[in-house]
Amino acid sequence: MGDFDPAIAVAVALAVEEETDVPRRKRAKWSKEWFLQRSKFGHTKLLRELSQNEPSDFKNFLRMDVESYNELLQMVDPLIGKQTTNMRQPISPTERLSITLRYLATGNTFEDLKFVSAIAPQTIGKIVIETCEAIISCLQEYIKMPQSEDDWLKVAEGFRKSWNFPHALGAVDGKHIAIKKPPGSGSYFFNYKKFFSIVLMAVVDANYEFIVADVGVNGRVSDGGVISHTDFGRMMDKQELAIPPPEKLCDDDLIPMPFVFLGDDAFSLTENFMKPYSGRGAEEDDVYNEKCIFNYRLSRGRRVVENAFGILASRFGVFQRQMLLSPEKAQTVTLACCYLHNFLRRKSRRYIMQGTVDWEDENGTVHGGSWRDWQIEVHGLQATQTRNASDKAKDIRDLFRRYFCTKGSVPWQ
Repeated sequence: MGDFDPAIAVAVALAVEEETDVPRRKRAKWSKEWFLQRSKFGHTKLLRELSQNEPSDFKNFLRMDVESYNELLQMVDPLIGKQTTNMRQPISPTERLSITLRYLATGNTFEDLKFVSAIAPQTIGKIVIETCEAIISCLQEYIKMPQSEDDWLKVAEGFRKSWNFPHALGAVDGKHIAIKKPPGSGSYFFNYKKFFSIVLMAVVDANYEFIVADVGVNGRVSDGGVISHTDFGRMMDKQELAIPPPEKLCDDDLIPMPFVFLGDDAFSLTENFMKPYSGRGAEEDDVYNEKCIFNYRLSRGRRVVENAFGILASRFGVFQRQMLLSPEKAQTVTLACCYLHNFLRRKSRRYIMQGTVDWEDENGTVHGGSWRDWQIEVHGLQATQTRNASDKAKDIRDLFRRYFCTKGSVPWQ
């Protein structure tokens, strides 16, 4: 064999390259040209016009009035603002907050929202989660579980005044949040309604505000057992909630009555948790009418949580369709909406107007709130089989029943 000649090897390689004539890949663009002209094609000019001349359209666009938006922006600005670099101009806090609120208001895909904002969908996905985390961080004071007996007594006073149910510490319920099936999860998130979900477990006060919002339990968990998977449920089981000691319902009562939470058939009857009487054996029941009255009075108080879920779903369209997010990101989005609900409940008089929620006329007839006109299906927890409640818990419910039929009666019941 002869000696290896490098020059001949190079020549052969070049000849092969010319013969194959393989086209080189064009270098990908760093960004689409119209994304780089965000100030021209984005929605900030539209928001400015709406805020100045059409405030009602501004509110419809973001589900938030101008004043509340500006206050929220001031709060989250330090957490979502980015530094300017030599490479490019950062997306401003205003754009970040507004596109996040638009996503929460509509539930539209990030691909669709890019045409509103002139921001790449992958970037919108990051912005939404970062901004939701900032909202949760800045609005921590707006969802606080009572920490002392006095705090719980204030909640109970609200139920007594507004709903004629004394010693009520909150209305409890859960809502299934539809998500896409996480890869490799099997049926872990598949619920009784035949879709994939995580559960929002909430306690609501008499003013339709969340005092507990726990999100993330997988939808497959038995609905009756969801509460035991939450911090609230575990604290209640361990008697760590600082619930006030029993007190008399009236000055002339002989038996002190405990403070209780109000729920439906999805929950267990305990000494501190009231649920309705079942309808089994009603014809043979001597106190059937009294039980109906108790169920009615319980329903009046418990309805606040159903309405809170309804308002949440009607104001934030992200709950009206499947969230195309991982369970962890869906949890962040859901919590952010709960905090925004309480924020707007306190800041905006028009967030819940007369007729928005269920109301009763002078005869006690219930009329559905306007949120029901949206025909939104609130996927609550499924009623479960009757569990064996303690005799003491049954006695407490019977005492409430007798109170509602005597000293605690209302004219329209």
